Amino acid sequence: MPTSIITTDDLREFKMELLDDIKKLLTRQASGKLKKYIKSSEVMDLLQVSPGTLQNLRINGTLPFTKVGGIIYYDTEEIQRVMDKNRVHHKMD
Repeated sequence: MPTSIITTDDLREFKMELLDDIKKLLTRQASGKLKKYIKSSEVMDLLQVSPGTLQNLRINGTLPFTKVGGIIYYDTEEIQRVMDKNRVHHKMD
């Protein structure tokens, strides 16, 4: 299995893509097109993450969730709070 080295630039690019996706989420939410609670598959599509990454976000407590009848739901407002809380600001000198 080939190995890949992830650089800081790769992570920065991923962060920017993720933030763009969150902005789209907020735009849809503000226009009333988005549900309050979304399922795992919708979160994976929205954030463009794998099932394993989403599971890790749940396990380590990064992304709050609710489980009802075996189905996991995520509050879209909580997703936004997590994104805001983890926002990184770089100084450009």
